[in-house]
Amino acid sequence: MANYIIIGGDNKEYGPVNETEIKQWITEGRLNAASRVKAESDAEFRELALFPEFAEALQPRTAPQTIGPVNSEPAETAPVNWRTEVLTRDPELKFGECLAAGWSFLGAHAAFLIPAVLLAWAANFVLTLISVTVPLLGGLVMLCFIGVIMGGFYLACLRRLRGEAVSPVEVFSGFKAGFPQLLLAGLVSSLLTQLSVCCLILPAIYLAVAWIFALPLVADKKLFFWDAMELSRKVVTRVWFEAFVLLVIALLPLLVFEAFNLVALGKFYVGLYDESGQNFQQYFQLMQGHLEEIKKMTLHSTLIGQAVLLVNLFYCTGVIVRAYENLFGPRKP
Repeated sequence: MANYIIIGGDNKEYGPVNETEIKQWITEGRLNAASRVKAESDAEFRELALFPEFAEALQPRTAPQTIGPVNSEPAETAPVNWRTEVLTRDPELKFGECLAAGWSFLGAHAAFLIPAVLLAWAANFVLTLISVTVPLLGGLVMLCFIGVIMGGFYLACLRRLRGEAVSPVEVFSGFKAGFPQLLLAGLVSSLLTQLSVCCLILPAIYLAVAWIFALPLVADKKLFFWDAMELSRKVVTRVWFEAFVLLVIALLPLLVFEAFNLVALGKFYVGLYDESGQNFQQYFQLMQGHLEEIKKMTLHSTLIGQAVLLVNLFYCTGVIVRAYENLFGPRKP
């Protein structure tokens, strides 16, 4: 019988242990599909879900267990001692592990992730079209509901990462549980980030990265929206540069598209400004004359951007949920 080495939540190696012991730890909830394991003969660690000998043991149970002690405190608020522990420990953002999780999570849970991504993306697509076709009201609707949708999506993915049986339709669970706080978290963080763009671009980039885990914290830990935003900011700030680089890599296709789109729009508007002889009154008149062209250009770029987002979501989801577990999950096996 083969022996295995395990990386625990404290990033230390345990073992060697045999197959029977690992199956027992799975039953006890000390290991799940995302746990890092290697056989003694292997060169690299892999997720436990990639070992066929443990497939049956990892099958979701009626009452699935999760890593860590059972929390007997009220579900409405995250335990104070948990928040204290997260804030006092050194944050560990395992860069390579998070990047690898983008593919391994998709490979291990494709039957769940593909329809879940399609459902979340379709909802986002509808909201985006509304925001483009009805600029003011549609934009407000999108800001209100995108947090609810993405919060439910992250929660469903986190539960699946932990080995629970989750239906893809659970991406809409944010409309049932934690709806007001998810709505506020998405709305407030988006508005404050966009307002900071009006001042300087750097504060907007800082906030966008610092608040990346606000929605998962609201959905997963049932935090009040501002508490979630602050906890995310305080923890991420300590590893901000690593988190920034990680997100840039994970979202690279989308960021590249946005950069090219911004350059194209800039050239168009600068061209109109030059055509107006740098006269603002004539410039706005020219814009009115090109209104239909601007609408078509905006719709065209939106459709392409949504297509890029769909493809990008299949990879970046695993990166983000693994990074969340690195920073806010338990450290013990």
